[in-house]
Amino acid sequence: MAWVLLVLAGLFEVGWAIGLKYTDGFTKLWPSLGTVAAMALSFVLLSEAMKSLPVGTAYAVWVGVGAVGTALLGIALFDEPANAGRLVSLGLIVLGIVGLKLASPG
Repeated sequence: MAWVLLVLAGLFEVGWAIGLKYTDGFTKLWPSLGTVAAMALSFVLLSEAMKSLPVGTAYAVWVGVGAVGTALLGIALFDEPANAGRLVSLGLIVLGIVGLKLASPG
């Protein structure tokens, strides 16, 4: 269950990272409220996952899920570059996440 919470925490991290783009410096109310809510949920879920997962593993996976998801949505939503170097690098992060899962207890 901790791994499910951790992945959800990472997905909410993607939500708040992308949400920041839409807040216009926290000048738009609804995007700002959604972003802050996603931040809070992300931290609460991460905290719950850390009750039974090693802190280093949990944090690295949380950041990795957030980084990969945010980069992919940046490509899809904001026309950020999708060159081979970027995509291979994102793939390596995913492999690192899988490796941490396979090498971790729980």
